[in-house]
Amino acid sequence: MTEEHGKFDPLPVVLLVLTGVTGLVDAISFLGLGRIFTANMTGNVVFLGFALAGAPGVSTSRSLTSLLAFLMGAALGGRLGESMAAASRRRWLVTGGISEAALLLAAALGSRGFDIGSASPPSRLYAVIVLTAMAMGLRNATVRRLAVPDLTTTVLTLTLTGVAADSSVAGGNNPRIVRRIASVGSMLAGAAIGTLLLQRGLALPLAVSGVCVLAATAAHGAAPYTKV
Repeated sequence: MTEEHGKFDPLPVVLLVLTGVTGLVDAISFLGLGRIFTANMTGNVVFLGFALAGAPGVSTSRSLTSLLAFLMGAALGGRLGESMAAASRRRWLVTGGISEAALLLAAALGSRGFDIGSASPPSRLYAVIVLTAMAMGLRNATVRRLAVPDLTTTVLTLTLTGVAADSSVAGGNNPRIVRRIASVGSMLAGAAIGTLLLQRGLALPLAVSGVCVLAATAAHGAAPYTKV
């Protein structure tokens, strides 16, 4: 957390909430959409490689659809950042958060009637893949511009590396250890909650994801102080 002149910057807390949402979306996509990721593109690219090599149980079309939709969302996020370069950080982040929440809530509506076991109908399957991957692409483009250390919200590899490499065991002084542990715990909790909610179908965890993003965005917009 950051304080300046006695005022609290809510951004790290907001990013931790979004990290938890990533765990939710990863659970939804991997367990509910058939062994793909719509938030973690490293894993998704690996799955695409498996699929192209003919590995059983992995879909080339789903993985490729997710990747392309993610890139589209990232392009939209980049365009949004450029168009709002002169705006305040608060306004830019609220606009991006509302856009992400809208895509996730649209995915929740689009998933109604989808059967996880049979992965049908295909139209709803691909609608959810596209909408969630676009939401995560837009998020990544936004968070990338923020460049808050250890709070990328979608990947933990560097965060976990920092926990070990900067630890007292390695001769370091454990910088930002609370933030790093909180980031890992947030994604872990999100994945567990998403797995439990999937027992009631796709719509509920997707709706929860959208509401969480919307709530975090509203909290950030209403906060008395936002670091510029």
